Amino acid sequence: MKIKKVMFSKTAGVISILVVCLFCLMLYRAGALSAQAQLRNPLLIPGKRTLYQKVITHPGAKLFAIDGDTLQVLEGWIKPFTVYYVYERASVADEPWLEVGLSSTEGPMGWVNGTKTSDWNQALTLVFTDRTGRRPALFFKNLSSLQNLAGSPTPRAKTSQLVSQFSAILSGEMSPPEDFPLVAIEPPGEAVSGKRFYLIPIFNSLELFEGVKFLEVASIDPGSGQLPADAELKTAIVFVIDTTVSMKPYIERTREAVRNIYDAVEAAGMSDKVAFGLVAYRSSTRKTPALIYEARVLSDLRDGHERKQFENALARTQEAEVSTHSFNEDAFGGLKTALDKIYWAPYQSRLIFLITDAGAIRNDDPYSSTGMNASEIADLAAAKGVKIFALHLKTSAGKQHGNHDYAEIQYRVLTGQSDPNIGDLYVPISADRVAAGVQGFGGVIEGVGAKMVELVRATGAGERLVLPDTYAPHSKDTVQEAVRKAAILGYAMQLEFLGARSGIKSPEVIKAWVSDMDLARPDTATFNVTVLLTKNQLSDLSWRLEVVLDEAQRTKRTGAKDFFNRILSVAAQTSRDPDRFSRKPNQNLGELGILAEFLDDLPYRSNIMRLTEEDWYRLSLGEQQAFINNLKSKIKSYAQIHDDVANWTNFGAKEPGDAVFRVPLSLMP
Repeated sequence: MKIKKVMFSKTAGVISILVVCLFCLMLYRAGALSAQAQLRNPLLIPGKRTLYQKVITHPGAKLFAIDGDTLQVLEGWIKPFTVYYVYERASVADEPWLEVGLSSTEGPMGWVNGTKTSDWNQALTLVFTDRTGRRPALFFKNLSSLQNLAGSPTPRAKTSQLVSQFSAILSGEMSPPEDFPLVAIEPPGEAVSGKRFYLIPIFNSLELFEGVKFLEVASIDPGSGQLPADAELKTAIVFVIDTTVSMKPYIERTREAVRNIYDAVEAAGMSDKVAFGLVAYRSSTRKTPALIYEARVLSDLRDGHERKQFENALARTQEAEVSTHSFNEDAFGGLKTALDKIYWAPYQSRLIFLITDAGAIRNDDPYSSTGMNASEIADLAAAKGVKIFALHLKTSAGKQHGNHDYAEIQYRVLTGQSDPNIGDLYVPISADRVAAGVQGFGGVIEGVGAKMVELVRATGAGERLVLPDTYAPHSKDTVQEAVRKAAILGYAMQLEFLGARSGIKSPEVIKAWVSDMDLARPDTATFNVTVLLTKNQLSDLSWRLEVVLDEAQRTKRTGAKDFFNRILSVAAQTSRDPDRFSRKPNQNLGELGILAEFLDDLPYRSNIMRLTEEDWYRLSLGEQQAFINNLKSKIKSYAQIHDDVANWTNFGAKEPGDAVFRVPLSLMP
C-alpha cells in the first residue's frame, strides 16, 4: 500500500528545504547509529540524567516520514493530546520539528511539527475531586481573567453566572461575548468518572492568593472507562467487623440492621441491585494462634444479594474466645482484605462500614499484616472508588486504655474527604453503656444504609438526587450527622455513575488556566495533584527507597554514624557517572542523588528528600523509627500500585514498563 504524499499549503521552496534538512539529519543519524538504531534513547531534559523530554500533541498534528527526497504522511490525524517522547529536534525554515515515539525504549516513529505540540517535562497532572458540593471547575482563556474572578467581591455569584452563560453558549441560546473569559467548564450536570483515565497536565503554577494555586494546564481525555449505555447503578455495602472479645453485642446489632435494610431493598424490588459483603478481622495468629484467623472474607458480594446466604454468614460470625496481644487490632488488615479480595467489579457505588471498638495496629507493630498506616489504606480505597465509614465504639475499656484519641486520629485520616463540608467519615459512638452504644451504632448503619438504597432507587427511576444544603448548620446528633454526610456522598455517587454511563469527558483544551480550589468556596479543593509515573519509574523509585530504608534500619540498629556515607556509596555504584558523587557538608538525600530525578522539582516539601546527615543524627530513636515506618508504608503502597493492573494505562507503547499510573502526590517520598 502506498503512503499518501503530503499536500502543502506553503511554498514549494520551503517544503524542499524541510525535506532536504530532515533527510540530511536522518542520513546523519543513520550513519552514526546504523545497527544501534533500535537502541536510541529519547532526548534528556536539560540538566537531567534520567528524565526524557516529552510533548503533548495539539489537534491537527500529523506524523511524517522521509522516504528518499519525499516527505510523506504516516498518520494524517494524530489523536489530539497524544503524549510522545522526543528523540530529535530540528529547526527548518524557522519552525521546530520533532522526531517522536510513544515509548522510551522502542525508538522513534516519525516527525511532527513542533508548533503542534506543547512541552511537558514534569509529569504532574490533576484529577477532579468528588462533586460533593463544589462548583464545576472553570477553564479560563488567560491568567488575568482568572485573577479578575478570584479577586471579585462576589466570586460565588459570578461563578454561577459564568456557568449559566457557558451552558447557554453551548446550547446555541446565546452567542459568546467578545471578552468571554472561559474556554471550557467541567460538565455541570454530571461528573467525570474517577475510573475514567484522563490527563490534566500542569505546565505552570502560581500562588497569587494565599492557599490557592493558579495552574496553567491542558486537558486530555483518551476516552477510556465508559460504562455501557444500559448499565444500571448497583450498590455494594461491605461490613468489616472487629470480631475480638467484647464485640458480640455489636455483631448481633449488625445482623438486625442488615435485616432491616434487606426488608427495604426487597420492598423496593431492588434485590438484584444491592449486595452485601462481610469481612471479619482480629489480629496476628503468629502471636496468638488461638485467634484462628487474622482477616477473612465471610461473604463475598457475589452471594451478598442473596439474603439467606448473607444472613447465615452473619449468624456464623462469632467473637474470639481469647484476647489479642494489644488493645489495638488489625483493622488495616481487615480493610485491605476487603479491598483486595471482595469482588467489587459489578458495583459502581461502593461503601465499607468499619466497625470497631479499638484503634488499628500501626505498621511498626511486628505483627501488622499490611505494613501500612491509615493514609496508605485511604489511598488504596480511593483508587478502588470505595468510601469508608469508620464506626468507632468508644467503650469504657477503650477509655481505660487511653485508646480513644489514638483511634480517632487514625480513623479521621483513614476517612478524610476533600470537601470540608464533610471533613471525614469518622463516626464516634458513645458506648460507655453497651445498650446506648448498640442503639447509636444501629441507627448509623440503618440511616446510612437507607441513603445508599435511596441512591439506587432514585437512579433506577431516572430521578436526580438533591444536594443537601451545604451551608446549613451541622447536627450534633451522631446519627443525623452521619446520614447528612451519606446524603452528600450519594449525590456525588449518582453524578459519578451518570457521567460514566454517558461517557462524560474531561474538557479537551490546549491551554487554559484553572484554580486548584473552588472559586466560590476557597476552602474546597477542585483538583488533587498526582504524578504520572511509568511502571519502570515506580519500580526504580521503590528500589531506591528500599536502599534508604535498609541503611536507616542498619544505622539505627547498630548506632553506626555512616548512614549517609553508605547511601553515597550505593548511589555511586548504581550510577552511570559515579564521579559526580562526592561528600559535601550537610547534603540532603535529594542532593546525594540516590532518589529519582523526577522528585527534584515537585511543588511540595519532602521530609525524606530534605533530610540531611545532621538532621538524621539529631533525631531521637523514636523519630528515626517514625521515618523508617514512613518509608515502609510508601514501599508497600508502591507494590500495591504495581499489582493494580486495572488502573495502569498504555498509550500505545508495546513495552509494559511504559504503562502509566496517576500516583497521588501524597505517596511521593
